[in-house]
Amino acid sequence: MSLYRSAVWFVKGLREYTKSGYESASKDFVPNDLEVQVPGRVFLVTGGNSGIGKATALEIAKRGGTVHLVCRDQARAEDARSEIIRESGNQNIFLHIVDLSDPKQIWKFVEKFKQEHKLNVLINNAGCMINKRELTEDGLEKNFATNTLGVYILTTSLIPVLEKEYDPRVITVSSGGMLVQKLNTDDLQSERTPFDGTMVYAQNKRQQVVLTEQWAQGHPAIHFSSMHPGWADTPGVRQAMPGFHARFRDRLRSDAQGADTVLWLALSSAAAAQPSGCFFQDRKPVSTHLPLARTFSSPAEEEKLIEILEQLAQTFK
Repeated sequence: MSLYRSAVWFVKGLREYTKSGYESASKDFVPNDLEVQVPGRVFLVTGGNSGIGKATALEIAKRGGTVHLVCRDQARAEDARSEIIRESGNQNIFLHIVDLSDPKQIWKFVEKFKQEHKLNVLINNAGCMINKRELTEDGLEKNFATNTLGVYILTTSLIPVLEKEYDPRVITVSSGGMLVQKLNTDDLQSERTPFDGTMVYAQNKRQQVVLTEQWAQGHPAIHFSSMHPGWADTPGVRQAMPGFHARFRDRLRSDAQGADTVLWLALSSAAAAQPSGCFFQDRKPVSTHLPLARTFSSPAEEEKLIEILEQLAQTFK
């Protein structure tokens, strides 16, 4: 990553990604975009037991949507489900315990889900930033397994379910951190380079943006989007980036502010009117590249990413 990219990104972050950045952007929001009721529509939210995922699930539940929470930790997930039901008065909140770093679990979950439920909106919110190189039981690097391969398997396997429904959407919670990374398909599991968890996470998030663009081209019946929630004060940030959190704690967005654009993309008719495949920040499509940063990838590189992921995905089916 060049010093230029990181410096430009950091200045941009202080201006746009903070709480004050949200407050400034929100002056242009159309207030009634989220004044909707969605009974009968079905939403699946990964990582819905805390942070942005839980804030998103709660607001959907308040609007009458049926919500499926896909979480890894049973106890925390049950607590979140109870809280969402209590605060929303909506009983249609369902729980699925799935480790999204385990491809076999994802395939198994999808096979069962397809037989029992419909789905209008998939929200890929779960993610991880592990700061040292750890492998799953299957020998996959954990950040890649969760953030990239897990998102790929869950999304592609649910596309046939989504395509059967009215106004289907897929929203992937990426990160503005991806702006410092160019797609790199030569070392997807960080085997040949010194390990930096923050940069691995940023690369995974770039991969999610590329996947979103590719899916939008290949599946025009579904509205795909990726987004940056800003710098939010979530459990994930506190755990993975304690130094960053301590330094900027007072300037970070709330969970609800981080979730706002996720909700807008999932619920509003204004979002569906935007072109599919875009990257959003504060309810607006924004560029996926910093000026002069040389982070563009070729069609061949993007095709290679899909080929590798598809090959890996099938290995675990």
